[in-house]
Amino acid sequence: MTDSELVRLALEARRAAYAPYSGFLVGAALLCRDGSVYTGCNIESASYTPTCCAERVAFFKAVSEGKRAFEAIAVMGAHRNAAEPGYAYPCGVCRQVMMEFCDPGSFRILTARTEKEYTVFTLRELLPMAFGPAELCGSPVD
Repeated sequence: MTDSELVRLALEARRAAYAPYSGFLVGAALLCRDGSVYTGCNIESASYTPTCCAERVAFFKAVSEGKRAFEAIAVMGAHRNAAEPGYAYPCGVCRQVMMEFCDPGSFRILTARTEKEYTVFTLRELLPMAFGPAELCGSPVD
């Protein structure tokens, strides 16, 4: 799967976002090492705390289906009234979830404005000096 294809899936996932309070719609597409893709959108709640980001929805769907090896995630987010979308980066909680399941040096995070306009970072670049499974048990959890 190309990066552009992954971004396109994130843009499509954004259409399902439920964000009546913030109006900030986010879609994510998570590429598993086996080539499968899981999408997610943000889902808000009136009490805010139970709100879940698109990235975590995609990860939780994949993990609940037994996936544990991931290559990349594409994220696209913007306010529903934005004339031009900017870049939306994963929040700290989402980055920490990524750290649980991904190699920080090789897992790629694509943040997109459009299907052709996106940036690429590694998890390590967006979450330097991270705390993960290796800090608790010396090696990644199987």
